[in-house]
Amino acid sequence: MTARKARQTRSRQRANQLTLAFLVLVAVAGLYGLAGVKRAALLTGGAAAVPAGRLTVMSALVACPAPGTAGVTGGGIAQASAPASTGTGAVTLTALNAAAASGSPAAVSTSPHPGQLKVRAVRSAPAVPKKLATMPPMAKGLVPTSHARGGLIIAATGSDAQGFDVEQLSPAGLPAARCQGPGSDFWFISPETTSTRTELYLINADSTPADAHVGVQTESGPLLGAQAQDSGIIVPPYSMVVQNLDKLVRSAKAAAFHVTTSTGRVIAAIRMTGKARKAGAWLPVASEPATTQVLTGLPATAGTRQLYVTVPGGAAAKVTVTAITPRGSYQPTGGSGIPVLGRTTTAVSIPSLSGNPGSIKISANVPFTAVLELSGGPPGAPGAFVSGAGPVTEQGVIAASPVGSAGKSQLVLSAPGRAARVKICQAAAGVPLACQPGQVVKIGARSATKVKIGLARQARRKVKLVAILVTPLPGSGPVYAARLATVGGSLQTVLPVVSSPTVINLPVVRQSLAGMLGS
Repeated sequence: MTARKARQTRSRQRANQLTLAFLVLVAVAGLYGLAGVKRAALLTGGAAAVPAGRLTVMSALVACPAPGTAGVTGGGIAQASAPASTGTGAVTLTALNAAAASGSPAAVSTSPHPGQLKVRAVRSAPAVPKKLATMPPMAKGLVPTSHARGGLIIAATGSDAQGFDVEQLSPAGLPAARCQGPGSDFWFISPETTSTRTELYLINADSTPADAHVGVQTESGPLLGAQAQDSGIIVPPYSMVVQNLDKLVRSAKAAAFHVTTSTGRVIAAIRMTGKARKAGAWLPVASEPATTQVLTGLPATAGTRQLYVTVPGGAAAKVTVTAITPRGSYQPTGGSGIPVLGRTTTAVSIPSLSGNPGSIKISANVPFTAVLELSGGPPGAPGAFVSGAGPVTEQGVIAASPVGSAGKSQLVLSAPGRAARVKICQAAAGVPLACQPGQVVKIGARSATKVKIGLARQARRKVKLVAILVTPLPGSGPVYAARLATVGGSLQTVLPVVSSPTVINLPVVRQSLAGMLGS
């Protein structure tokens, strides 16, 4: 090709790029012009520029089943977000009311509290009339289903949405469980006995109905397929339904529950209690099935260590457990070569883990998911539960942890691979959650450590809850974390520290407009 032809080719390419850019601008201008016909546009000062490929978190949506239920489960919420340097935010609470007339429930906007802990009371919802409560039963009548009393939807925008975390509180004001975001796939694993009461709550936080399905598999195999015709339930918009699973799993010793949706989204939660009318425990959501899981939050106290593993696929699994403790990593007695048949849920006792704080890393040849049961738990619960979670990236926020007269809290930090370094900050309600100066903690490679959460002596009597911020430092290896809450000397809840991002990194998109224009 001659130099002249090359120049002509480059000129044509440049002309095509300019033409494409012009057409895109015309189209965008047309769209904004049409939008302007319907409503006026408000021009405000722009936010700080974000590099290409990164998107600032500007909204968050979660829901909790317990607030508004009254009785032994009803309570308020504790919310917290990461410190925000710029921008404003807002939090909106929507209390569900099954007895109200059809239509969207009234939402209540609250004052913004970015970067702070805020404890909010929630009124009890009216009881559901009997004529409205009953819904068609599931699984050929084995699973009674009804509209449930209470439930709360929490939406955050702007700076309040960045690093947003919400926990539902017990009537005594203690943290009970993390409020979850809507999704289409949830796993739960639990022990079962003839005296256990197992209730599944499904919340629809959207304006369209959700078609939810429940799959159940025990040590004997599947009892109910997630896609079976008799496993589905329609959850109306802005409502909560509850399903009693006792009859379905009354003869099981271990069960896994898989909640999926074919249309719409739900927030799923399971509450376990004994025969006595006590609050019981809210099961943590288990990790999605994978060939490796890390469960963090083993206490230093002695007690039961019961591992529950479920394999959703047809192939059998060979499971290996590695303990990650302050003394390093090792295979505990009874933690290697554990067989689990496909499509079953198995309970394995590993007493050698007793008294060793840290994490367990579980691996297998096929995807699985797991939960560890510990001694303790709230009144009426079979125990306390440890679920899997990924490493903390950017930061992790725990909305509420008991301190002072309310109880004790500690963090368990593990580094299964390289050594890790994190900064830990804490703050009471109304105080900025800022790391000034913060506590820097080092975790050795393939080991774990525990950190006590507390306040100055003069503040212990006045403060009952604090928010916690965990931030991995530059150069740190992957770090897994969990918050342990103890009341009256008994372990109540173990809550994994999950990543609470303020910015989402977008994947690189090839053949994009920017790439075609040569930017």
